[in-house]
Amino acid sequence: MSSTAAGWLQVALLVLALVAVHKPLGDWMAHAFTTGPASPPGQEWPFLPTGSGHWRVERLVYRAVGVDADTEQRWPVYLRSVLAFSLVSVLFLYLLQRVQQWLPLDNEMAAVEPGSAWNTAVSFVTNTNWQGYSGESTMGHLVQMAGLAVQNFVSAAVGIAVAIALVRGFARSGTDRLGNFWVDLTRAIARVLLPLATVAAVVLVLGGVVQNLSSGTDATTLAGATQYLPGGPVASQEAIKELGTNGGGFYNANSAHPFEGPSAWISLFQVFLLLAIPFSLPRTFGRMVGDRRQGLAIVGVMASLAVASAALTSWAQARAGGAALQLAGAATEGQEVRFGGPLSALFGTATTLTSTGAVNSMHDSYTPTGGMLVLANMMLGEVAPGGVGSGLYGMLVLAVVAVFVAGLMVGRTPEYLGKKLGRREMTLASLYVLVTPVLVLTGTAVAVATDTGLSSLLNSGSHGLSELLYAFTSASNNNGSAFAGLSANTPFFNTALGLAMALGRFLPIVLVVALAGRLAVQGKAPVTAGTLPTHQPLFVGLLGAVVLVVVGLTYFPALALGPLAEALA
Repeated sequence: MSSTAAGWLQVALLVLALVAVHKPLGDWMAHAFTTGPASPPGQEWPFLPTGSGHWRVERLVYRAVGVDADTEQRWPVYLRSVLAFSLVSVLFLYLLQRVQQWLPLDNEMAAVEPGSAWNTAVSFVTNTNWQGYSGESTMGHLVQMAGLAVQNFVSAAVGIAVAIALVRGFARSGTDRLGNFWVDLTRAIARVLLPLATVAAVVLVLGGVVQNLSSGTDATTLAGATQYLPGGPVASQEAIKELGTNGGGFYNANSAHPFEGPSAWISLFQVFLLLAIPFSLPRTFGRMVGDRRQGLAIVGVMASLAVASAALTSWAQARAGGAALQLAGAATEGQEVRFGGPLSALFGTATTLTSTGAVNSMHDSYTPTGGMLVLANMMLGEVAPGGVGSGLYGMLVLAVVAVFVAGLMVGRTPEYLGKKLGRREMTLASLYVLVTPVLVLTGTAVAVATDTGLSSLLNSGSHGLSELLYAFTSASNNNGSAFAGLSANTPFFNTALGLAMALGRFLPIVLVVALAGRLAVQGKAPVTAGTLPTHQPLFVGLLGAVVLVVVGLTYFPALALGPLAEALA
């Protein structure tokens, strides 16, 4: 089978798998976050616990934390809970790294250096999983399991909780309550992430991914030399790393390492894992607002952008310039040659369209056009389908902007799902759109303007600028992948990228939760002849255009100086 045919088959299998899980997984998540004393009629499922709707294990968690699970929170309280929980998580993970030499299963690793420990703590708590270190030579098994893997669960659950809070803002009327963050966090872990990750880990083990507590083995090669083979609880971390769109690799080579990605079908399965929840959440949105067509419209925009990006990236890699590359059939440097170029392009597209950051090939070695496309995926806000939770709330904010633009065209007060979008709502949405570009472009400018920033580059010219631009784009959008030509484990980048990750995660969350609060207190505006239908193809096209124009063109000058200039040269 040719490489192109194999690529089309992989895409077809992936699409079929995502379609198969979209409805059941989306419906399950909608039920998980609406079960309780105030469950909407018709959403009670008979085979689950009745009464309060809380599972026994969940009630134990609430008692341990001291939370009244049946009391809902106003948006400022919900937001303070998100921020307080995340701050404690950063402090705990930082401390765990600093004392790992005294912990069991330390693999004789020293304490992580303070700057790197700060950067890593912020990275994993913000669902970025940017790694300026090599995992197998820096982190002991206990830190990997109790620190990094746990944050893979809870950071993904925080993103889901914030998305659900915004959906409730659209679904509810005349209330100042958005739910209970601690309940949403617990249910996201217990009812969604943990069961799915358990099944995924078993599949990965069956597929050959390593899962043990061994510190490593010395093996004799065919040439008679000795090679050290590191072990570890890889499959369990790999499962939630992809499922929670986290991306941090157990090994430095991430999913390109044969212990993390031993075969083509495992690599494709990992792509499925990182797309499954983000592509199912629009179904959850549709059910919770009482109109499944709205969810179909959102997932339609996501799918259209994803398909276009995957096709363009595959084309860019297959149509590489130069006689040698054409004879090879594609640009093969840095690619996963075990499985063929198309799977590398598909993985690269999926990981940058979500906030995952896992890689099975080196994005720095992509063609200039291919590298520009995976960079542009992040610049669009990672909304096609985006990270777990963050992709949905990002797309819904852009939907608010799209409705506002449509309202300007026809001279009507914009409405979305019966909620009027006034000055305050649009201020919050506009600030959301502007936060990430400000962080990306400011951080890149500071790095370019300082000797400290430039000294970490292994390349000069436009490609060097692309490496800096990619680093701050990845950090600010909470992605975590990187162009490999940047040595980022320095005091400057540990600090600067850590700040970009923290601000890029929590400033948008502040704006989203505030917007949810503004929407929830409103009543429902009646549908009239002048109301814009937001479930029809016209709105799907408008929303896609807003994503490309309002968000994408913000970065065009920077792209023109970096990857575009390199491609034209």
